[in-house]
Amino acid sequence: MPRLRLAIVLCLSAWTLWGCGASSDQASNGHAPDVPAEKLTPITLGLNWFPEAEHGGYYAALHHGYYREAGFDVTILPGGPKSPVLQQVASGQVDFAVDNADKLLLVRAQQADLVAVFSPIQNSPRCVMVHAESGITSLEQLAQQPGYTLAMNPGQPFSQFLSKKLDLKSLTITAYPGNVVQFLLDPKFAQQAYSFSEPFVAEQQGAKVTTLMLSDLGFNTYTSLLITSHDRIEQQPETVAAIVAASRKGWQKYLESPAETNALIHQRNPEMGLDVLEFGVRDLQLLCLPEGMESTSLGQMEDERWSTLVEQMVDSGSLDPQAVQSQEAYTLQFLEQPTPAVK
Repeated sequence: MPRLRLAIVLCLSAWTLWGCGASSDQASNGHAPDVPAEKLTPITLGLNWFPEAEHGGYYAALHHGYYREAGFDVTILPGGPKSPVLQQVASGQVDFAVDNADKLLLVRAQQADLVAVFSPIQNSPRCVMVHAESGITSLEQLAQQPGYTLAMNPGQPFSQFLSKKLDLKSLTITAYPGNVVQFLLDPKFAQQAYSFSEPFVAEQQGAKVTTLMLSDLGFNTYTSLLITSHDRIEQQPETVAAIVAASRKGWQKYLESPAETNALIHQRNPEMGLDVLEFGVRDLQLLCLPEGMESTSLGQMEDERWSTLVEQMVDSGSLDPQAVQSQEAYTLQFLEQPTPAVK
């Protein structure tokens, strides 16, 4: 089940030993050119969570050999709850990381000089799910429902934003349970979710779900960013450019033809069923490529989005004023030339 990791926690321990990582040699499945391993540069890519659809493009670049074509033997390291992947990039233990814009700003505020170089998911999948029979169609409406419970992780930037933006006094706020059990039992229970994850699981169990998107309220973080250190950008720009180009090509492939990559993700995370992954890709289509964006421009970022996020996090108490300059959190230098569409 997506994001409902119980048995998979075992993989988190193995991740610490790098035993759950999938390298290009293990995963290319004949798609990559026959390049001797000793001629490939090893690269580690750490995930913020267990392998899911939100990481699909990176696994597609691995499986279809795009990283090997660029000259790299990439190992993808799965994450998990409270994964310290950004701190590991900052300390040099991992070369690249996948995480979200708000988390990047938080570590930058702690003097970690990390930079986003590619953003495959333009619109955030972060949402609150409610029972459809409740008739609730907006977060503003949910906030006015006495007797309802809202489960979300306290202290997270999105929950701090929600608490600042809306008057939630009518609701009982409780911690996110990590599963949909309480949601299924209580028609007045709402909980945080990703639009392509928990809602599908709940509907599989017979519930009818309405998703209330945080982006509709204005909190719209870039998601599944490719992140590396400022030092690497300065010292190895060719490496960063090549990894970005291969990753973008992987995301194009995943959105157009996800079946083989989904099989790999399922292999790396058996809790993630193929049906859930198929559902996730359909949802990702519009999240990655909003109306008007061509696949050749996948991964672009805008300063207005970054500066707005910084302002929101400062206003809600997630960041101290002047702690982060938005324009230093990302770079477009590796996105200036569009990648040709995958054939």
